[in-house]
Amino acid sequence: MPQPLSTREANLFRQVIRNYEDKQYKRGLKAAEQILKKTPRHGDTMAMKALILNAQGKTDEAFALGKEALTVDMRSHICWHVYGLLYRTHKNFEEAIKAYKFALRLEPESPQIQRDLAILQIQMRDYQGYVQSRHAMLQAKPQLRQSWTGLAIAHHLAGELQEAENILTTYQDTLKNAPSKTDLENSEAVMYRNMIIAETGDTQRALEHLESDAKDNLDRLAVMERRAEYLSKLGRKDEAATAYRALLDRNSEHPQYYYDLIKALGIEEDAKAKKAIFDEYADKYARCDAARRIPLDFLSGDEFREAARRYLTLMLNKAVPSTFANLKHLYSDSFKKETLPALAEAYLESEDGKKVQGKAAALYFLAQHYNYHLSRDLTKAMEYCEKAIELEPKSVDFAMTKARIYKHHGNVKKASEAMDYARSLDIKDRYINSKAAKYQLRNNENEKALKTMGLFTRADTVGGPLVDLLDMQCVWFLTEDGEAHARRGNTGLALKRFHQIWNIFDIWQEDQFDFHSFSLRKGLIRAYVDMIRWEDRLREHPFYSRAALDAVKLYVSMYDASGAGLANGVNGSASGAAADGGADVAAEKKAAKKAKKEAQKAEREAAEKAAKQDPNKAAAAQKGKGEEPAAKKDDDPEGKKLAQTKDPLDDVMKFLTPLLQFSPKNIEAQFAGFEVFLRRRKYVLALGCLNAAHALDAEHPKVHLHALRLRHALDAETLGGLPAPVQAVIKADFAAAAPPPGADLKKANDAFRAAHGASAPHVLAAAQAARALGEDKAACERAAAGALEVEGVTLEEALEAYEVLKGWKSGELEAFRTAAGGKWPGATVFA
Repeated sequence: MPQPLSTREANLFRQVIRNYEDKQYKRGLKAAEQILKKTPRHGDTMAMKALILNAQGKTDEAFALGKEALTVDMRSHICWHVYGLLYRTHKNFEEAIKAYKFALRLEPESPQIQRDLAILQIQMRDYQGYVQSRHAMLQAKPQLRQSWTGLAIAHHLAGELQEAENILTTYQDTLKNAPSKTDLENSEAVMYRNMIIAETGDTQRALEHLESDAKDNLDRLAVMERRAEYLSKLGRKDEAATAYRALLDRNSEHPQYYYDLIKALGIEEDAKAKKAIFDEYADKYARCDAARRIPLDFLSGDEFREAARRYLTLMLNKAVPSTFANLKHLYSDSFKKETLPALAEAYLESEDGKKVQGKAAALYFLAQHYNYHLSRDLTKAMEYCEKAIELEPKSVDFAMTKARIYKHHGNVKKASEAMDYARSLDIKDRYINSKAAKYQLRNNENEKALKTMGLFTRADTVGGPLVDLLDMQCVWFLTEDGEAHARRGNTGLALKRFHQIWNIFDIWQEDQFDFHSFSLRKGLIRAYVDMIRWEDRLREHPFYSRAALDAVKLYVSMYDASGAGLANGVNGSASGAAADGGADVAAEKKAAKKAKKEAQKAEREAAEKAAKQDPNKAAAAQKGKGEEPAAKKDDDPEGKKLAQTKDPLDDVMKFLTPLLQFSPKNIEAQFAGFEVFLRRRKYVLALGCLNAAHALDAEHPKVHLHALRLRHALDAETLGGLPAPVQAVIKADFAAAAPPPGADLKKANDAFRAAHGASAPHVLAAAQAARALGEDKAACERAAAGALEVEGVTLEEALEAYEVLKGWKSGELEAFRTAAGGKWPGATVFA
């Protein structure tokens, strides 16, 4: 039984609660200690002390005390509520929900417990549970609009659209006085109800509701857009066209309005009628860019040439830097790809082209044209870029393009130097500063890049620029930094960066907690629903995919380097990391040692910088009513523990599972899954990834490579030794991607090589497959090196072959490097 409190201690306990709510943790802890000194078995006080310790960052100690508080008083709703909060801190949301439900049984009228439970249910997407919680909250406070809105949202997200609409309608009917026209919360609720009606598919009723209830809505743009959309869907073309024209008069630069107007008029296939629409708005709005640029997408022949000439002349006269970026999407059409540079050349010969500003802009356009991958001629690109720089030596744009040309030459060192020079031309520009840092990272200059980024981070950040970049969640820098460390052989820091990116996405997932209550309080309902749906697709973002693929590649190479992949006979030549008995240990140790010294040096410099700072700043930051929780110390700043993992294939699933779940149409994600599952002998899962890749691109060279590797692995494993269900799945699903069991895999690979001899990636894949099948090592190496001789081979394809030979520690490597250097003089990527 819990010990009762005297009046004095009861007052102290209330003070503990106030101190916690006001973030006065030290005072609250002191008051709790006073209570426990006299009544050491008071569960509620123990629970509140645990909560304060948790807020101070002492989570393990807090959790232990929270459990002890429960053993003292199992009937206390405070103890159960705190227990749930502690589980939430540990991200064990299922157990937290259970604890909240226990607390709610003991104290059904507690709004705080009910609110915390509801927030966790929506966070976990337990929509039915959220509906029940919101219903209880509505019964407790039916006078609040947000109680009704919250229940409507719960039904909406659960897919019960009619119930959601009924809730909003019922609340509206209970109002005795009509809301003011300036009531923002009511205005948003009306548009939210209209959104729900539209999602039911009843467009006619949605339009009627819009024209009756939302005619005076504060969000005029949303009303106009929805009205135009509904009219178009209902086939009322004339009215829809009028509605879209009203939107264009409001914003003539919005491309979608033009497309929707054309669709409403039914002239999608009539180029002349479409051009008339754009000409109308080009005449009406003299400074409108969209009306002049969009027709270039559908015009052809002489009409295109004339429209492009006018547009290009206008842009070059103004020296608009983004001209090429606005037009490069047209290069998918060969006629337009040839016409645009010809027009730029003609402009240079015209009177307009003799003016310095216009001439420089035209030269810049041509430099970008020849630097673009669909029209690449790097020699010409550099010529035009140098001419442009002669005219305007201080142009940041021209200097940046020169750096990009060096990058496409494969000379990452000169590219880095050129981009740093471009940065020096405008030291106040954050964008060019970031570009310079990115190029330095591509040149494996991690420390230099961090100093460059430090020019725009907070100077007073303890720990230096990296800590500030982490706080600012600068994902692109962390990704590039991790990739550079991986290239340098510093596995620990590379893994550290990829895990930091994973944590950032995890933080974005957790950040929803703040908005579940905030959005209802502020009445931002539509934005909140959009956010929930966006969060459901969060990890399909390209930033996550790239970092996850990097992490998978690194973990797989760690597994292969340990010799386990070779022992299993499945690593073949896919990664090449252990094809000759493991990685070059001495080289790896040397690179890791060098990286460690550099990291220690950077850490010392950061510590010295922090020591020189005004100590009064830290004291001033602590002043005030609240106390911030202690920052959690990173016990593995260099990623040593991550690099010392005993089971890399288990650790990699943290990255791989969301990658496959949210990016199923990313073929590289499917290949990454195949590599992991094959090594784990999860043959059905490996086959699933292979089939998914085959469905995405059956002609991709890696589909052939992995199909043969999987068939070879199954033959070595003996298919009959696998469980019957596994055998059934493999026999049923394998036919499309690879030869049947018992087929001659060598002959199949030879046929593939013969059929695709004109493609460097396919030649390389055939060589890798031959190596995986156990064919002659020297012959496989010569075949892989032969990819360099394929006509039309690109620098990127040659670099891929080079990395494979490097992984094999091939005797062909030096000859390949020499030949590639002759083919791409100045390229440093083969060094």
